Amino acid sequence: MHMDAGALADFARGCAVLGSGGGGPADVTLPVAGQAIEECGPVPVVDPSGLPDDALVMPVGLVGSPAVAAERIGGRDEPARLRARFEDLHGAPVAAVMSSEIGGLNGCVAVAWAARLGLPLLDADSMGRAFPRMDQNVLELAGLRPCPAVLVDEHGHTVVVDGVDGAHLERFARATLDAFGGRAASADYPLTAGQATRHAVTGSVTRALALGRGEGPEPLLTGKVSSVRRYATRDADGDDATAVLLEGAGPDAGRLVLVEARSEFVAALEEGTALAVVPDVIALVDVRTGWAVPVEEVRYGLRVHLVTLPSAPAWYTPEGLRLAGPSAFGLPGLGHADPPGTVPADAAPRVAERSAPLVADGRPGLAPDGATGACSTAPGHRPGGGTP
Repeated sequence: MHMDAGALADFARGCAVLGSGGGGPADVTLPVAGQAIEECGPVPVVDPSGLPDDALVMPVGLVGSPAVAAERIGGRDEPARLRARFEDLHGAPVAAVMSSEIGGLNGCVAVAWAARLGLPLLDADSMGRAFPRMDQNVLELAGLRPCPAVLVDEHGHTVVVDGVDGAHLERFARATLDAFGGRAASADYPLTAGQATRHAVTGSVTRALALGRGEGPEPLLTGKVSSVRRYATRDADGDDATAVLLEGAGPDAGRLVLVEARSEFVAALEEGTALAVVPDVIALVDVRTGWAVPVEEVRYGLRVHLVTLPSAPAWYTPEGLRLAGPSAFGLPGLGHADPPGTVPADAAPRVAERSAPLVADGRPGLAPDGATGACSTAPGHRPGGGTP
C-alpha cells in the first residue's frame, strides 16, 4: 500500500476522528503532507513485521501548542535534522518512520516526513489515538526507554534529552518548548521493527484511512450542540475543562448527552450513565463537513454525530488505565475502574463497531524489551551528510 494524494484527505479525516477532539487539527498538516507527496512521491506504508527485527524505527511528531503549530508548520529540513542526529545517537540507519501519535495533526506529519526522507511509513503508531502527554503511549506501557529523544526546530536548534524516564521526558520537553517558541519536532521512544511489531499499535494508519472513507461506527447520537461551558479545573496539570451538552434531533429527539473534555473529549454521559469514557475515543463529527471537531472549536448550534471507538487493548489494562484512564484526567471512579480488577479479553467498547458512513450528509543503543528541504532518494542515506 502507498499513501498518495488520492488517499491523503481520507487519511487526515480519519486522524481527526482518532484525535478524540485533541492532537491538533489534522487539516493544518494535510496540505504539508500533500506538498511533500507531490514533490517526493507517494509513501510506502508497511507492516513492521515486514522489516528485519533489528531495523531502526524513528517515531516522529510535533510537540507543543497546536495553535502555534497551526501558524508555524515548520520547514523542509526538520525531518533530515531529526534523522541525522537520531542516526548519530544509535549508530545505525533509520529504516522506517512511525507516527508517535496517529490522532490529530501528527498523522499527516509522519506522512510528510517519510516522503521527505524517502523512507517507508510503518502501519503503526505509539498511541492509537491522541493523548496530551508524550509518555501516554503504549511503548511506555511496554517498558521501552523514551531516550535518547531529539527535539529540533526549523532554525536548526537541536536538543537531546537522555537518561530520563517518560514522565521526566515530558517535563524536560515542555520546559524546552519555551525556548523553541512553543513548538518543536520530536523523535522519541526509539525502537526496532521487532519491538514495533510486539508493542506498538499496529494497523493504525489503515484504520485512520478506513475511518476517513466512511468505514466507521454508527453514531451514538445525532443532534446539535445546545450549550458549551468552559471552566477551570483543580487538576494538578491545570488543564481547563469543557462541558458540551448535545440535544438529539430526528430519531434521537428528546435525548440529552453531556460530553466532558480536557485537551480531548474524555467522557460522554446520558442520564448519569457513561456511554463512553477515556481511553475510549470520543469524537464529535460535523454533520455538514464530515470532519471531527476539535474541543476548542465546539460552538453552540453545531450539528454533530457523537461517535465512539475502542482504543488499543493495552489502554484497558490496569497499567494503561493508570496512565491514561479517567483518573489521569481528573475523573476518578467514572466508567472504567482505575485500575480494574479484571479486563474484558477483547477490551470491547461500549458500542460495537458497525459499518456506517461518516459523511457530511449521512447519519450514520536500543534497550531490550522491558528495559526501564530536499527529498532523500535512497533509504539509509543521511541527508546533508552531518548533524545539525
